Amino acid sequence: MIPPTFRPSGTFAGVAVIAAFVLAGAGCKTIDESFPTLRTYGVYMLDINQGNYLSQDMVDKLKVGQTKSQVRQQLGTPLVVSVFRENRWDYIYEFTRQGVVREHRTFTVYFVDEKLARWEGDEMPISVAELNKSAASITAGEGAWSDPRSWWEQFLDIFKKK
Repeated sequence: MIPPTFRPSGTFAGVAVIAAFVLAGAGCKTIDESFPTLRTYGVYMLDINQGNYLSQDMVDKLKVGQTKSQVRQQLGTPLVVSVFRENRWDYIYEFTRQGVVREHRTFTVYFVDEKLARWEGDEMPISVAELNKSAASITAGEGAWSDPRSWWEQFLDIFKKK
């Protein structure tokens, strides 16, 4: 007598192939890496500014020898003042959009004998006044959006050039 041979049916073979792919891909990536917006689809997440926003013009006004109150007036209240390091103030800024940190800056100020000795930190953005001037020039029509023609006229120009 000939022993019966195992012949998988079409549905069994399909399920086995799908199971093999699922098992093979299970350890490769997380859902956030494959579909980063899947968890946040339809959920509005606020933009979050945390900490002290410092600009380069604020840093430029610092001078060695200033008192702590002068530095506080110049830069604002520090975000972190350690109990163990009273001579060090940390200014930290972080901007988060849609749950992802887009910008993170740190700036540290050191004091010796209650006087400003030195400071260090990340590169600061240009002054707020310069940012406002550049934004005003773009919205005032000096940028690429200054075409006075309507969208229909711009669309017709595509065919006129040919």
